[in-house]
Amino acid sequence: MTVKLSSSILAKLPPEVAGPKYDRAALKAGIVHFGVGNFHRSHQAVYLDELFNAGLGHDWALVGAGVFDGEKVGRGKLQEQDWLTTVVEQDSGHMSARVTGAMIDFLMPGDAAAIIERLADPAIKIVSLTITEGGYFIDPASGVFNPTHPDIVADAQPGATPKTVFGIILAGLLRRRDDGIVPFTIMSCDNIPHNGHVTADGVIGLARLIDEKLATWVSENVAFPNGMVDRITPATTDRERGILSSEFGLDDNWPVFCEPFRQWVLEDHFTDGRPALEKVGVQFVSDVAPYELMKIRILNGGHATIAYPAGLMDIHFVHEAMQEPLVRGFLDRLEHDEIIPTVPPVPDTVLEDYYQLIEHRFSNPKIGDTIRRLCLDGSNRQPKFIIPTIAERLKAGKGVAGLALESALWCRYCFGTTDSGAVIEPNDPSWDRLQTTARAAKAAPAAWLAMEDIYGEVGRSTLFVEAFAKALKALWADGARTTLTRYLAGNL
Repeated sequence: MTVKLSSSILAKLPPEVAGPKYDRAALKAGIVHFGVGNFHRSHQAVYLDELFNAGLGHDWALVGAGVFDGEKVGRGKLQEQDWLTTVVEQDSGHMSARVTGAMIDFLMPGDAAAIIERLADPAIKIVSLTITEGGYFIDPASGVFNPTHPDIVADAQPGATPKTVFGIILAGLLRRRDDGIVPFTIMSCDNIPHNGHVTADGVIGLARLIDEKLATWVSENVAFPNGMVDRITPATTDRERGILSSEFGLDDNWPVFCEPFRQWVLEDHFTDGRPALEKVGVQFVSDVAPYELMKIRILNGGHATIAYPAGLMDIHFVHEAMQEPLVRGFLDRLEHDEIIPTVPPVPDTVLEDYYQLIEHRFSNPKIGDTIRRLCLDGSNRQPKFIIPTIAERLKAGKGVAGLALESALWCRYCFGTTDSGAVIEPNDPSWDRLQTTARAAKAAPAAWLAMEDIYGEVGRSTLFVEAFAKALKALWADGARTTLTRYLAGNL
């Protein structure tokens, strides 16, 4: 016997499912969030739910927002259950479920007028974002905002109805400026280096195309705190819905399954106040950069390290990849030889302990994270998580054999077949381009590194070009298993 999630059953949830301890009807909106996906609902929304459970911050409830038609599907699923989400934490020997109620509304994605109206409301003090790496209109190689992107150019036209996140946010800020209302803080919760600065570049860059005075006003009056966020949260499938129903007796249209671990390090820089998130474990610091660099290089770089060899070996789940000695060995050696040495000291953190934690988290057999998810969107992820490490190694005159192999594995994956010959379905917004280039690189490896927007100067380094070509040729000649065996033996 199962029950369907909705507000009406919160008082009679199944016995092993925790629920909100606060009156959701008494919550007031204080945050508009763009990008209501699994990560947001396992991370920011959970922190807020815990704060509300502590009897604090009830005027900081969430209102969802979005710009793409595809987001209407998720909105519909949440609307059917009164914006509630079940969050299931899983690890070896541990599984718990809780219903979170921090979201109280979800504006129709793409309805710019309604979203701008809500952004103009003085009660909204923070606009937060989880729009993925590709949503910031930045040039992959340089990390700089691209003002020539067609969507940005369209939003900058006089009288245009904004269609991008930045265009809608800017329209909301303009309304507040004209109405004499304190501007909201814009808080990125995406895994991007210097995410606050990147967001500022996007909003101010668009403003500059419209009106230089507006750009100056935004620069001088709006806060863009940098933050580091972390929680492994895979996509929801029927598998997760089935587990929730069978193990806990609860039916949820869109539950979130995640690991128990979570972290949020945030600069304490806000325009008009913030919730007391330090009461529920958020670390407020003056400089996020050390934490951010550690996480992006060791964790996100580690994900990229195991993703592509596992993908070529037809491994489905991340924990299964960690059970493969060649993949686990590649991760361990590349991290210790080339990645971790580029990470400066982090306050109150032992880098080796952090790596061991990462290795444990990757090995979690319950989370159900997939290799395909880790392989997704390499054209946006590699320039943020891998290529800067290569650049730093090259600048210091250090070896890059392992990082060159990681890049070669990505190239080989983008060819579109595994070592067994199985077809790899498109797994990147630029898949056609990547596949065409990977096919050219089979005979001429330098063709892959000639993607200037991705590799930049790294792709012109003689040392890296030679190491990459050697690795790619080995992968084509011998396959991923033999190539990794040679690398681990010091023979590549």
